[in-house]
Amino acid sequence: MTEQYVWDLHEADETDVAVVGGKGAQLGGLSRIEGLRVPDGFCVTTDAFRRIMAEAPSTGDLLDRLSRVDPDDREAIRTLGARIRRIIEDTAIPEDLAAAITRGLARFGERAAFAVRSSATAEDLPTASFAGQQDTYLNVVGPTAVLRHVSRCWASLFTERAVAYRRGNGIDHRAVHMAVVVQRMVVPQAAGVLFTADPVTGNRTVATVDAGFGLGEALVSGLVNPDVFTVRHGEVVARTIAAKRCAVQALPGGGTREVAIDAERQEQPALTDAQVVRLVQLGRRIEAHFGRPQDIEWCLVDDGFRIVQSRPITTLFPLPESGDQDNHVYVSVGHGQMMTDPMKPLGLSLWRLTAMVPMHEAGGRLFVDVTRRLAAPASRAGLLDVMGRGDPLTRDALETVLNRDGFVPSLPDAGPGGPPVGGASAPVETDPAVVTGLIERSRESIAALERDIRTKSGPALFDFLLEAFEEHKRVLGDPLNLQAIMAGMEATWWLNDKLGEWLGEKNAADTLTLSAPGNVTSEMGLALLDVADVIRPHPEVVEYLRGVECVDDAEDAENAAFLGELAKRAGGAAARDAIEDYLDRYGMRCVGEIDITRPRWRERPGALVPVILDHVRNFAPGAAERRFAHGREKAQQKEQDVLARLRALPDGDRKAAETKRMIDRVRTFIGYREYPKYGIVSRYFVYKQALLAEAERLVQTGALPEKEDVFYLTFQEFRDAVRAQEVDGRLIRQRKDAFRSYHALTPPRVLTSDGEALTGAYRRDDVPAGALTGLPVSAGIVEGRARVILDMAKADLEAGDILVTTFTDPSWSPLFVGIAGLVTEVGGLMTHGAVIAREYGLPAVVGVEQATRLIRDGQRIRVHGVDGYVEILS
Repeated sequence: MTEQYVWDLHEADETDVAVVGGKGAQLGGLSRIEGLRVPDGFCVTTDAFRRIMAEAPSTGDLLDRLSRVDPDDREAIRTLGARIRRIIEDTAIPEDLAAAITRGLARFGERAAFAVRSSATAEDLPTASFAGQQDTYLNVVGPTAVLRHVSRCWASLFTERAVAYRRGNGIDHRAVHMAVVVQRMVVPQAAGVLFTADPVTGNRTVATVDAGFGLGEALVSGLVNPDVFTVRHGEVVARTIAAKRCAVQALPGGGTREVAIDAERQEQPALTDAQVVRLVQLGRRIEAHFGRPQDIEWCLVDDGFRIVQSRPITTLFPLPESGDQDNHVYVSVGHGQMMTDPMKPLGLSLWRLTAMVPMHEAGGRLFVDVTRRLAAPASRAGLLDVMGRGDPLTRDALETVLNRDGFVPSLPDAGPGGPPVGGASAPVETDPAVVTGLIERSRESIAALERDIRTKSGPALFDFLLEAFEEHKRVLGDPLNLQAIMAGMEATWWLNDKLGEWLGEKNAADTLTLSAPGNVTSEMGLALLDVADVIRPHPEVVEYLRGVECVDDAEDAENAAFLGELAKRAGGAAARDAIEDYLDRYGMRCVGEIDITRPRWRERPGALVPVILDHVRNFAPGAAERRFAHGREKAQQKEQDVLARLRALPDGDRKAAETKRMIDRVRTFIGYREYPKYGIVSRYFVYKQALLAEAERLVQTGALPEKEDVFYLTFQEFRDAVRAQEVDGRLIRQRKDAFRSYHALTPPRVLTSDGEALTGAYRRDDVPAGALTGLPVSAGIVEGRARVILDMAKADLEAGDILVTTFTDPSWSPLFVGIAGLVTEVGGLMTHGAVIAREYGLPAVVGVEQATRLIRDGQRIRVHGVDGYVEILS
């Protein structure tokens, strides 16, 4: 194919990123919108860039070295990038390429001025904006100067900031190419930026305009503060007019200069309200064309607007699809399930297919629409009560929405408010046999699933799974199951409320639930201490395990192979058997386990090795049994103390009798709170093994490159692929790009259909200045070294450390036995981390916004588990 080095801007559109780069593609698309004015120009294509790189072969070795350098080694990145830039700038542009560029300039006249702008293929994309990462040059005059600045744009692909940004977004340096946009320079009276959605709140009904005099460079470089206009529904609803003391203007012979603004003009608005509204109308047309909110650069020339750039606002959290134009309020599922990371499409679709309530997807996360529950007074009160007890931040966010007149519709109580909040009431008898029976029923159901699925494959497997999902929901939705769950939670709330009222004691249930029986998650944590007891006496085994700590990043087969090698060491057979026995009971678990695509411990047992070694180092033999017995003894002492103090009160015998009934109730049922989740992930592992076998068959027939690629298909798409023996590779690549971009998004606790993302706030005045506020979920005060850990497999803990992390799900419980306290960014009173922290007697504060950023690893902190705050100590 003949290379084409120059494309007219009007020849390109947003599908031509590979040829003209992100900026060129966006500008080409903009030029096709009727009534929109885009400065004329052309693109020097990526073919030209590849030609230049071929002319400079020495860059190949430097690129290889750049791809291998440690992302944190900024000096190496800076040095290698500078060498590559110097080579590119020093490479002469071949005559035919230079001639093609010069011909593009000729039609504008000899003394025309141009903006020469970088346009990389990984730029202005829906998943990565790359804003400001490459170079732009304004008011470039003459062919010689234009050619020189084209070379500089090519070289700017390797600035330190551009290289670091690519590394951060997982983009290969060799996969990115540079085009260059050359546009006729416009000399504006005013310029600035338009956001078609509020970049801070995410509200899609609000547009903001930043404006200043002269070229927009004055705003971009921070020379002046802009005028800021806020527009809602076609009306300017707020404005801030800044004192604009200078502007950047174009010089007649090329280049730009900073000039002072006359004193009488400095505080005049750069735009009138009418111009602002007209600009936002143009922005809405651009937004409609590209299908998402836009960050738009504009210039005002002779009372007409020129659009010089438009890129997606990549920081906004996407909206769930509602199928209508009504207002909706969504609550995050991930904050309740302790999994705020994005999920892959197969994981999302399976969770939706097995969930008890309809769910909506956005940004790789799941949300529940609570609009109808908020609309009627009774269901609203119930929802806010449950949310407030579990996570005050979610309640506050919901109340913020409710305080906005008219956003949530009003319905009578008899209206469709949905099922009772929190599930069934809890009249179930306080009898351990209830829990035993529920667990046995769950085990029988899972055993039947394991037995029946063995004979299923191909399309028949997917038909079988759809039936299995209904059984899955039947087990979860069993009224007795819901009653048992609620019984433990309601007894906890009752004890905290009543003992607070009668005895003035906060969170008394925290101690009363220590070492509650039947908690499968706390048992899982203690069981790993027993594994450590088997390993500890064998130095050769310990030494071998130290060498395989990093195996968690390996392929599954390699990861599991270390167990076979382990048996060859002295004492290794017993160690292997202990780990295998643990995996038989808990190997279906993992971090982020609600996503079926996450690797399970049975698939990657190396994830447990660092925790086992910590236990070997930090504990003496028999720690599990001693720890459980100690907790049970403390709970018994607390019960005797509380009952004695109650009997001394007026009407004390009645209060003590009621409290005793509730203590018995909480100890009977609170441990079962963790079992339904265990049942869910047990079933998920069975589903996953069967689905991966189907994926392997697609690999063997050549329909799929790698079996894990099916994780980027929904369940129905996977089913269709098996039937057709064909997979859409382009769809999988798009899904991978999208999934990678979702990691950069912070999911809100509450999201509205306007796009407003709300995290809520604590309305408290009892927290010391400088302390970090959170939700108290496990009583006690502890001081120690903060260990900020984002990956359980990389944990390195000493006795007395305080774990600080984003969230914990049941898979983190093995770490809990080796720490002194817990701080998380996400969590509530009844989420798994809180329940286990109470069972182990760990002071814990959850829901601490940005805890992993505000607390540095190694700092000393004090956790106040009764009052709900964390102090950072000097």
